[in-house]
Amino acid sequence: MKAYILAYPEKRWENYTIPINDEPVVKLTERRLLLSKRIDDVITIVRKDKLKTYSLHVSNPLPVKGRNKLEALLNALPSGEPIFLVEGNMPLIMPFLVNYLTGLFYEDGPEALIPVWRDGTAEVTHAVYEADALRDAVEAAIAEGYKSLSRVTEFLDYEPVSIEELAKRNAKVTLSFFKVRNQFDVRFAEETLRKL
Repeated sequence: MKAYILAYPEKRWENYTIPINDEPVVKLTERRLLLSKRIDDVITIVRKDKLKTYSLHVSNPLPVKGRNKLEALLNALPSGEPIFLVEGNMPLIMPFLVNYLTGLFYEDGPEALIPVWRDGTAEVTHAVYEADALRDAVEAAIAEGYKSLSRVTEFLDYEPVSIEELAKRNAKVTLSFFKVRNQFDVRFAEETLRKL
């Protein structure tokens, strides 16, 4: 299965090249994904004008244009194959969880398999999708005027996976959803990576 990393900053504070232990967060995210047995290739979706920057850090950057992450994702999606989608600021992604989610996806065959928190919040950038179903959902979200990637769940027939239930079996599951947004997050990620 291919994994797609969405490293497409929309806001000024979004920085996918912020260093963690002297390596860009997006590179760590890619490396952690490649530790998964079921991921055989990682493609990083980047802004067309940032291709030079990202080509120094990731093995397979895919330059696209778009006003937001939804449009960028729409322009980058393949057809006919399942994908694992993550955001580029998730350096603590757990390979065992990626393997588990992709295994469930192949076993049950839904349009999408999305981890969900108890309050109903879906982790859309840590999920497995049938690429054609995700494309249809993104197109529908854009047609409705939505700009947030989290709105694609309204247009997908997805299977939710309880994060809390998974965390009962292995507490490290919750680390997989951690996103680096500022220097405090960098410090936490550096300390946690040393312990893994």
